[in-house]
Amino acid sequence: MRLLAKLHIWLGWIIAVPLLFWTVSGLVMVAKPIEEVRGTHLIKTEAKRPLPPGWLAAQLIEGEDRPVEMRTRMQNNSVVTSAIYADGKIERYFARSGERVPEIDMAAARTIVAMEIEGGDRIAETKFFDAEHAPFDLRRPIPVWQVTLEDGTHVYVGRDSGQIEAVRTRFWRVFDFFWGLHIMDLQEREDTHHPLLVAFTVLAVLMTLMGAVLMFRRRKARVKTRPAPETA
Repeated sequence: MRLLAKLHIWLGWIIAVPLLFWTVSGLVMVAKPIEEVRGTHLIKTEAKRPLPPGWLAAQLIEGEDRPVEMRTRMQNNSVVTSAIYADGKIERYFARSGERVPEIDMAAARTIVAMEIEGGDRIAETKFFDAEHAPFDLRRPIPVWQVTLEDGTHVYVGRDSGQIEAVRTRFWRVFDFFWGLHIMDLQEREDTHHPLLVAFTVLAVLMTLMGAVLMFRRRKARVKTRPAPETA
């Protein structure tokens, strides 16, 4: 039991730091509702309206290079059909006329953010990123406009899709850092199964089991050494 107690102490010193990381990062990640972390509370909700009929969808489906997915929605008071191909390419057409929708430029990106995001008219900066140099907090290799609001929120508008691809608040970026700390992957922040994390988790389980054994052993020892009651 003495050897077990010594091992428990040394094991505690070894995993004290990761245990602290896990506890603090877990506290940060539950500090706010997940909707606020993801920024979904900033997206304006629009009343659903029936889409007017269009002929473009049938025309695209009949072609040889058929898209694997098609979406039709109202964008800036126009019916737009997005044709999404297997390689990820997106083509947008006005559903009524069949004309191609121009690529989203800076002015269009700012307009989309102002229309669809709460406080989206308070813009501090706008930058374009191609697919090969997409920002780290986007996590997707697609060409986007990064519209930075005055409160530090990053709103990403797809150049090809014309849609808001992601909303990254300042707290999201804090959350993301502590998530990486929690899974011990600060580079990609996606790998939840790697040797370092598994090793420290196993050590934490062993320390917990040792502590449980030692706790019951000490309690039993105290019961045995309790003095007998005095007799008259």
